[in-house]
Amino acid sequence: MQIRKLNTLRALAALIVFFTHFSDITNWLGGALGGGSGAYGVMLFFFLSGFLMAHLYLDKPCNKQNITDYFLARIGRVIPLYLVIVFASYFLTQAEKNTLYNIADFNTVIGHLLFVYGESVLWSIPPEIHFYLIFTLLWSFSQHRKGYIYAAVVVVMLVLFFTNFPKIFGDFYGIPYNLFSILRTLPFFFIGVIFGLHYKQLKIPAYLRSHWFVLALCLIPLMYPEFSPITSDAKNRMWLSYEVLFVMATVFFCIVFLVPDNNILLANKLGDFLGKISYSLYLLHMPIIEMVNTLSLSIEQKLIVSLLLSIFVAYLSFNFFEKPVAKMIRNRASTRQRHAMSTGIKQA
Repeated sequence: MQIRKLNTLRALAALIVFFTHFSDITNWLGGALGGGSGAYGVMLFFFLSGFLMAHLYLDKPCNKQNITDYFLARIGRVIPLYLVIVFASYFLTQAEKNTLYNIADFNTVIGHLLFVYGESVLWSIPPEIHFYLIFTLLWSFSQHRKGYIYAAVVVVMLVLFFTNFPKIFGDFYGIPYNLFSILRTLPFFFIGVIFGLHYKQLKIPAYLRSHWFVLALCLIPLMYPEFSPITSDAKNRMWLSYEVLFVMATVFFCIVFLVPDNNILLANKLGDFLGKISYSLYLLHMPIIEMVNTLSLSIEQKLIVSLLLSIFVAYLSFNFFEKPVAKMIRNRASTRQRHAMSTGIKQA
């Protein structure tokens, strides 16, 4: 069963990143919405990713067929557009046209293809891919004892905390890598997995479910460096702060578990639409903002044009590239599976 609220939450995550980058690039509102605050949108994406994987797969047998279906679904959703952007960025950079992202040499392309490095917003794709692999281990653990998942999560989070999130980055024979960006995201995936593990079983008392819990979303701007009442370094460390993890996990829990499913602010057609195109919107918005910023427009006009153009391009990308390619991958896999079964029957 689809959890419709998650569409709007995914859309909100993409919009947080959009407005952060617009504020940084154009100095809109004095840059108050920038300063790395887009991290909170990416955190929501990672919570959603871990949650949905656990919700959709942990109750299924961890066998070859289900694992194949899992990877095809994940790869078909994320990899094709990512690869197109990486190679397009490289060739455009070679042509001295910085229309997308600055990928200056083929070693940097290799870093992207190995999912150990990411330029600009592309940095978030390697952690996603690595977690797809890690999740298969958690999935296999759950076949024996689901409690092993908790043990693994606790151990990893303690190790990350006491090692101060190892700063592992550099280059290997000219190929850049940044494992630090992967390690710092793991706690957000893990909390998402734990929430997804309990979504079907956890019974929230009726008196605790209220539309008012949607106001938990207001906690996010309260963590923005320019608005936060927090005086510790948590508001600047963001990814490395377990205080931030706690607040963001609270927001996610309130929206997913405590807000009724029919909440009009979260379950609506606009949220469905923007959630559907959120991945394209996330990957493609920044070059569009950069382009629009060169135009002779007021900053308010730049905001409107950038947002509408980003949504339009994301819509085209989703409908004419992402969705058809993902469908093609699934169809070819199904064809091969039927062929293999047919061959096996004949041989038998």
